[in-house]
Amino acid sequence: MAARYIVPALAIVGSAAAQSSCSVSGTTTIQSQGDATALAACQTFTGSIAIASTAVNQIALDGIQRISGSLIANNVTQVTALSGSSLTQIDDSFMLNGLTILTSLNFPRLEAVDTIDWEALPALQGLSFTTGVQQASQVSIQNTQLQSLSGINLQIVQQMTIANNPYLNEINMQLGNISQSLILEANGRNVSATFPNLEWAFNMTFRNVSQVSIPSLASINGSMGFYANFFSSLAAPNLTSIGQTLSFVSNEALTNLSFPELTTVGGGLQVANNTDLQTINGFSALKTVGGALDFNGNFTEVDLPAISDIRGAFNLQSAGDISNACNHFKPLSGSNNVIKGTYTCSGGESHPGGTGTLSPGTNTGSSSSSSSSAKSSANSLYISGTTGLIGVVAAIFGML
Repeated sequence: MAARYIVPALAIVGSAAAQSSCSVSGTTTIQSQGDATALAACQTFTGSIAIASTAVNQIALDGIQRISGSLIANNVTQVTALSGSSLTQIDDSFMLNGLTILTSLNFPRLEAVDTIDWEALPALQGLSFTTGVQQASQVSIQNTQLQSLSGINLQIVQQMTIANNPYLNEINMQLGNISQSLILEANGRNVSATFPNLEWAFNMTFRNVSQVSIPSLASINGSMGFYANFFSSLAAPNLTSIGQTLSFVSNEALTNLSFPELTTVGGGLQVANNTDLQTINGFSALKTVGGALDFNGNFTEVDLPAISDIRGAFNLQSAGDISNACNHFKPLSGSNNVIKGTYTCSGGESHPGGTGTLSPGTNTGSSSSSSSSAKSSANSLYISGTTGLIGVVAAIFGML
């Protein structure tokens, strides 16, 4: 629907001074602070408000308490500050894109938004959201200079993507559940992700994070993956089940995994290329893996004391001596046994690889074997998480 500019918009709503509710069909475009001031008496604005690309300096939407549509600013390259002292609710989108010199975002009473979509705000370092946004269905914050997300403290969310914010060092939210996806990647190198109340999620992806705290997490309906993170230890003390895949890939400082209550992984379980991880013993209660179990790296010990059903392929490959592990798991392989898919186990590998890189039935835990059969590194199996949860190719997590 075509945008409406402020003069015809006010002709529709009448005298702004007499209005507590203003109704406009479509989108009203504000070109200056004078246009914004003209809407100050519209406590409820029915429609959307857009900031014109030619607007300059500061735009204050004071007086408006609710916008029934969206608040939009795209490629507004001369606005330094955007505010709304009374605004508590935006029914649709709060969309900011390409505001290259915006340094101040001040909405002290804002509590509820359907969608937050902020992209390319290279001068924005902080938020002035005193009350704090507590309700939002979708959140995407990318390519900003934000140092924290203080002022955004959601209870529930459908989708959240926080990516490419190089100065962001803290993500701390009271989220209880995530109904679709959480993606954190390429933020500050020292970023910590803390979700003390999170009990349930569908998909979660963590990349380039220095600390993850999920003490209350009990169930993942979809997949969860940790890729190229910087932490040395990871624990999920209350997690009992994962509906699809669980992956730990290229976390170079990782030395300890602790998932003591996890009993079921519905898809594949992958631990790959975590160069400092010597012992894989953090799955003491794990009984069922519905897809492939695929471990490769530098480890020397693998302990899965409760495992009773692996329905996909089984692959252990390590640069270290894993003779004890191979000798333990080999008798468990076979179509009517614990390990029902293709079995491979090999130590002393110069380039430990994933499922399918060794001949089926290999069981040489301490020998040195040629790396010519290693088709690719674990990293080549993944697609950037910016488009969704990182998945594992079907050849790995399907039945072989």
